[in-house]
Amino acid sequence: MILLAPVLLLLALSGCSSKVVNSFIQTCPDFFANPGGTLSPPTVFRGNNYKQICQIRGNTYGYATLYDTANRIPVYSAYKFDGLMQCTRLNNWYIEPQLEQITNSPKMAPESSVTKIQNQAVNEDYDNSGYHRGHLAPVYHATSQSCSDATFTLTNAAPQDSSFNTGQWRKTEKDVAETLGEKCKGNSAYIVTGVVPGPDKLNNRVRIPSHFWSAYCCLDNNLKVKAARGFIGENENDPVQEMSIKTLNRNLSDLYGKVFRVFGGNCN
Repeated sequence: MILLAPVLLLLALSGCSSKVVNSFIQTCPDFFANPGGTLSPPTVFRGNNYKQICQIRGNTYGYATLYDTANRIPVYSAYKFDGLMQCTRLNNWYIEPQLEQITNSPKMAPESSVTKIQNQAVNEDYDNSGYHRGHLAPVYHATSQSCSDATFTLTNAAPQDSSFNTGQWRKTEKDVAETLGEKCKGNSAYIVTGVVPGPDKLNNRVRIPSHFWSAYCCLDNNLKVKAARGFIGENENDPVQEMSIKTLNRNLSDLYGKVFRVFGGNCN
């Protein structure tokens, strides 16, 4: 669990870092919708296995992730959408050292920087599995190249059926971007994307999601909801269902087996 000096130098140059925190609201609240001035993050499940991560690019937080160390996948990632920037995919994957020991560096790091990785996925888990490392905060929606690079942490990825990732889910990401470009231009758009744990695992370690879901909330300059929709699809290349936020909340509460609210019960 000791970070190597060359790795620290590399990461200092790359500017990629993240931080396990006690509270999203206290540390990185800017990625959560605030309709009517009420900050409305998604439900944070209780339990020591759920870790709140404020993902950093350079000295600026880029997005937020709730991570499940028991299933070794994120529950969701939340971010602001500011339009398409056409970032380049560098495809260098990192892990979060603080998930192994909180006193480790908050910087994203290669797997080789930590002596033993127990609480999160590693690249080997995905090898020859037929599943992609499915981004929750996607490269396609990144607001800068450094933010794009910061999405390549395994704390922001879950096993996604390869045909679903390149098919219906990619179409959904593009459709959401186009919709927000039309309906939310000049206003504030917030997106939350998450997964529902399924019954099976990769490499007997990483839980394979049964579903991927996403939702957006667009607020005008008076913090009134202009547009909000939810999406959910099974982790296979079938069409993704579009629905209201209320309906998505009901579906997710049923799937999780406990109450879940994407935007804290707001943005309806």
